Amino acid sequence: MSSTTMGSEHHQPPTLVIQRAHGWSALGLADVWEYRELLFFLAWRELQGAYRQTALGLSWLLLRPIISTVLMTFVFSGLLNVSSDGAPYPIFVLSAMIPWNFFTNAVTRSSRSLVDNMHVISKVYFPRMIVPIAGTASGMVDFAASFLVFSVAFILYRLPLRLEMMMLPVFTVLAFTFALAVGLWLATLSVKYRDVSFAINFLLQALMYLSPVFYSVSEVPNWLRPLYTLNPMTQVIEGFRWSLLGTSSAPTVMLLFSSLLVVVGLISGAFVFRRTERTVVDIL
Repeated sequence: MSSTTMGSEHHQPPTLVIQRAHGWSALGLADVWEYRELLFFLAWRELQGAYRQTALGLSWLLLRPIISTVLMTFVFSGLLNVSSDGAPYPIFVLSAMIPWNFFTNAVTRSSRSLVDNMHVISKVYFPRMIVPIAGTASGMVDFAASFLVFSVAFILYRLPLRLEMMMLPVFTVLAFTFALAVGLWLATLSVKYRDVSFAINFLLQALMYLSPVFYSVSEVPNWLRPLYTLNPMTQVIEGFRWSLLGTSSAPTVMLLFSSLLVVVGLISGAFVFRRTERTVVDIL
């Protein structure tokens, strides 16, 4: 009798206590890592969806930077005679298109990720933060395509390799972090305000004019440069040009200030996103 009682006690299921997480654990980064395979799947699915039902398909990854470079060279170099700091203007623009194409595509996809994946979010549980991260990560394919186009132009212009190219991963990480921070904030806002999806293109276009994509920082008035260089994308683009072409000055302390702003934006955006995701299904 006693053995039966002991056996029944032995097979009792364990008690699971669910408590509200606090501090860094509230971000659920461990859960994101546990579902990393799903992250890669969603990133690839996001990329395929962007070029679905197009005649040229993924070829647009290469065509977009080429077409943009040709148009910018014709308008800003041919007609307006914009300075390129002594470098050939096509490769001057291409060096900026590498991080800029990544940033715009990553922000666009991550910002609308919750709304676009509502049919999945409402049916299956997984860490919701994976969705905007996957949207940002999918932009790395655009990054690789732009870099490939730049590499071909780099060889054609017979430019020398530089030791400063080893700093490219630093500026790439800054661009990725900034894109994710912006994407998290916009994804959170787009859940409540659908106007965000319409405003994103205007915001990115304004930021492009406020970043040295088709012109040099030397064109910016001296009194405006301290504020201008706080823009993280200014630091990223100038960093790429300094690393690849040597046309810009070496990174200064402003890079640290911009990086600090990006980190603060990323952390705050992640916490706000986690608070919003609890009710995202009800709102959408």
